[in-house]
Amino acid sequence: MYRVGMGYDVHRLVKERKLILGGVEIPFEKGLLGHSDADVLLHAIKDALLGAAGLGDIGKHFPDTDENYKGADSLKLLEVVVEMLEEKGYKVINIDATIIAERPKMAPHILQMRENIARVVKTSIDDINVKATTTEGLGFTGKGKGIAAQVVASIIKLI
Repeated sequence: MYRVGMGYDVHRLVKERKLILGGVEIPFEKGLLGHSDADVLLHAIKDALLGAAGLGDIGKHFPDTDENYKGADSLKLLEVVVEMLEEKGYKVINIDATIIAERPKMAPHILQMRENIARVVKTSIDDINVKATTTEGLGFTGKGKGIAAQVVASIIKLI
């Protein structure tokens, strides 16, 4: 049985925070504000995978009111989501993700993001697609106030 999930996340850009996307620290004068490392790409991926499996969302499993997740590494939390999927008999088939940001340029970092994600979700890098786009100066992302990510993920039930 094949299943598909969709994920979306957004975080505000602020000074004095690291910018981490897809588990990659990207040099930039601002970073994303959030309870964890605020990696919008991985947050959207986790939501897409959880949604595909009918397991709720990241707020249910990793609430921002829980101090255990303060500053948490989103790659490690993605590992937990993959374990949850495996317990239910699911395997990731593919992930297609879009980062929405005016700056910084994502192209130099996308291969490392894909490698990180593929390793953690236990699939081939060929099954992980990450792309980036701008909003041509429109909206909060266009004004440089935040970064968003949209993801579609498919999984298959093995058991």
